[in-house]
Amino acid sequence: MSLITFYDIALASPAPKSACSPNPWKTRYALNFKNIPYKTTWVPLLAISSVRGALNIPASRKFADGSPYHTLPVISDPATGRIVGDSFGIATYLQEQYPSSGAGDLFPAQELGFVFGRDLALFAPIAEAEVGEGPAAMYVKFNTNVDAVFSAHARLMAHGMPFDPATAEECKVMFSKRVGAPWEALAIYGEERQELLRSFDETLGGLAKLYMSDESGPFLMGNRASYADFIVGGWLRMSRGMLPEEEWEALKRWHSGVFGRLHEALEVFAQMN
Repeated sequence: MSLITFYDIALASPAPKSACSPNPWKTRYALNFKNIPYKTTWVPLLAISSVRGALNIPASRKFADGSPYHTLPVISDPATGRIVGDSFGIATYLQEQYPSSGAGDLFPAQELGFVFGRDLALFAPIAEAEVGEGPAAMYVKFNTNVDAVFSAHARLMAHGMPFDPATAEECKVMFSKRVGAPWEALAIYGEERQELLRSFDETLGGLAKLYMSDESGPFLMGNRASYADFIVGGWLRMSRGMLPEEEWEALKRWHSGVFGRLHEALEVFAQMN
């Protein structure tokens, strides 16, 4: 079988050790779950737009103001000639093209009734994934709400991004333009940080309840992983890579340790090719 090329975001060098971008992790988990042969092409942060352009893949997401949000992952599948440039679109493509591969269905029917409870447009870039009826449609809503929870608290992680020292200043300028604030203003300390951590803990409570509904765990469906777990797991990878160590260790213990157990259980799907 020809190898799929998986385009992931390179932060610090060597890239695999610093990989903590949530959406590429969702795709890596899905590829490994499906046991589909692939190779990783690491793309520097500042080169993402040009790489997508060379692949003739427009931005698959946009900010609330309508401006393009150029990001990864992208996969290129030589077996079909398809190039897919959105994490959710990649997951649905893998399920449709390789339905019985690996551990099976990425989108088994299950209850995914988690709602963030705030204006999603303020926190989550809008994906242009088109999914009709069926179980995958529930996963779209779940993906958007989980993205929003972590994005709303991303300021806790911003200054922990493992930039390549050679391009760090340029990367900071890029992120400052995205959020409309100076890089220095994204730092958060003292009581303000503690308040945001408490909000993070509290807001994750609703998500934790879903994980507690099946006590056999560690996945939402007990011992059976699904793409919903990879959605959460991708953000946990970002949290591990960007939060101060003591805050990451605290997050793993929140809500009876459900997120720590999930992160550890997903290691089986975390290999890098």
